[in-house]
Amino acid sequence: MRRAAFAIAAGAMAVSLAACGSAAESGDKSDSGDSAAKGDNIKVGLLLPENQTARYEKLDKPLIEKKVKELTNNKGEVVYANAKQDASLQNQQVDTMVTNKVDVLIVDAVDSKAIAGSVKKAKDAGIPVVAYDRLAEGPIDAYTSFDNVTVGKTQGEALLQALGAKAKSGQIVMMNGSSTDPNAAMFKEGAHSVLDGKVKIGREYDTKEWKPENANANMEGAISALGKDKIVGVYSANDGMAGGIITALKAAGLKNIPVTGQDAELAGVQRIVTGEQYMSVYKPYPQEANVAAEMAVALAQGKSLDSIAKDKVDSPTNKGIPSVIVPVVSLTKDNINDTVIKDGIYTVQEICTGKYKAACDKIGLK
Repeated sequence: MRRAAFAIAAGAMAVSLAACGSAAESGDKSDSGDSAAKGDNIKVGLLLPENQTARYEKLDKPLIEKKVKELTNNKGEVVYANAKQDASLQNQQVDTMVTNKVDVLIVDAVDSKAIAGSVKKAKDAGIPVVAYDRLAEGPIDAYTSFDNVTVGKTQGEALLQALGAKAKSGQIVMMNGSSTDPNAAMFKEGAHSVLDGKVKIGREYDTKEWKPENANANMEGAISALGKDKIVGVYSANDGMAGGIITALKAAGLKNIPVTGQDAELAGVQRIVTGEQYMSVYKPYPQEANVAAEMAVALAQGKSLDSIAKDKVDSPTNKGIPSVIVPVVSLTKDNINDTVIKDGIYTVQEICTGKYKAACDKIGLK
């Protein structure tokens, strides 16, 4: 699968992936059960994985709701549920959606394997399923996300850039995401492809449930095991964990340690402004959310995905899934204006509140 180039512009169209596998097992599901006769009066089930990461409630949900309304002349309805990082609860939520006869599901899986049975249950009921952000297993009809290996590469490249000559003088700590999240494995793969051989990895963790408090505890353990004077940088797979990591670094009296991140959360952007966090990966959520809504509405209405999804990906259970992969951007203090502010994710006023104003002024964020 071809990987997107490092730091692609946020406004670019989705990158193309080389077709992998055969479309025969998945392909276009334009004849999905009862949905073929539907018009604009459709019901879209939206299942998001957790609410600790700010993006889901602040961005993904309202963006998808807005696009569904736009595509259905304000007649489409979005039925929402958040699994709060509980895979069993998410399976129950799928069951409820099936019982309530939604016309299509958009699912961001807590656990990509655990959701497979529920995806099949939905399909057996004639309800097509769009895998959102994470490639769920089971007979899904479409998938949209970011190039997750490139996310890890982007983080790794940025960390090496921040370290410079220090890369050979100490050790880094790798704080990967949850082992139940297939994206976490791809972030890790991409990061290792860049970091291995160029810096010594002193400690590495798969962080349970992506929780900042678990990352904080892991970081405390790494500091204790390696020693304060040995750590030169930290690979953090997302911004939430970066917050927990930075708290541990501060408590140990460690300063000027570059820490990576992902998701461009407001707190992460503010830490970048002050220099506490070196970078985040900005993923253009409006583009991803719009694509998911377009896929869902088309499937619910029995239409072809050919004009939306030009590429195919394989999951461990299905081949040739129609897909759209959205490019990512390395977010540092140098391009905040050109990314999250330009795209309307945050305003300068939201970022540059009282205690951040001086730092904002210093980097020209006004």
